[in-house]
Amino acid sequence: MRVLVTGANGQLGRDVVARLSQHDVLATMRRSAAPEDHLDFPTIAMDVTDEQETRSAIRSFHPDVVINCAAFHRVDDIERDASQALAVNALAVHRLALICREIGAALVHISTDYVFDGTKNAPYVESDTPNPLSAYGASKLAGELLLRNTWHKHYIIRTCGLYGIAGASGKGGNFVNTMLRLANEGKPIRVVKDQVCTPTFTRDLAEHIAELIETEAYGTYHITNDGACSWYEFACEIFRLAGVSPDVTPITSEEYGAPARRPPYSVLDNAALRALGLDRMRHWREALAEYVALRTQSSH
Repeated sequence: MRVLVTGANGQLGRDVVARLSQHDVLATMRRSAAPEDHLDFPTIAMDVTDEQETRSAIRSFHPDVVINCAAFHRVDDIERDASQALAVNALAVHRLALICREIGAALVHISTDYVFDGTKNAPYVESDTPNPLSAYGASKLAGELLLRNTWHKHYIIRTCGLYGIAGASGKGGNFVNTMLRLANEGKPIRVVKDQVCTPTFTRDLAEHIAELIETEAYGTYHITNDGACSWYEFACEIFRLAGVSPDVTPITSEEYGAPARRPPYSVLDNAALRALGLDRMRHWREALAEYVALRTQSSH
């Protein structure tokens, strides 16, 4: 299978490329990202917001599947100015869908739990009605809608709280890395206790994406690790696994005062994946334990 991966320098993109190594993979990323990234696979420059560059790369490679890991996810920055988020998370997705339709390629698009408002207080299934609270969530939902209405050969994958060995490109590190950095600096740490989700290891997500694209069972899928926790509970488990005891205090979202509203409960139910017999996502605690162990090994 020929697979083109966008955003290949990000934490999910790198794990997707690694998992698909037995396939013919073309890894792409923005040219401006190249100097700061040290990748163990070749890439070409492709900015998903550049129509000519995107069309040329995709049509010349002629993939069977495009996996779109490119995203703009600085949630609070987007609340102040949504223009770049709309360009990357919505308009670029529409462009990719049009190009994929021209050549008959399937398109995998990564979306988010932030398309929901968190008022259900039970795990969200794929058919639940989205109602984003933030400009970021709205930009991701716009991408979903444009893709659905453009090209039927698509997999829309909603996930949550991603962390991977590569760290979050362009975001200053993922939540796990940030917590451990703050602990190492000896600073008091405040973490919200009233937002519940399911943090997800990008390696586990990449594994399931690789299995899903073999099925041709197009549609919308929730793919997260199992279980649920608040961000405060997640932080405490990170510190326990790392063997550190920083000064950490649970606070409310109101006390934290972020510009963008977050859903108070955005746990996703992998119902569609389970219906295919593919939901083998492990519990978030087990996934996190492996991640922290790998992270510790790589730092020595």
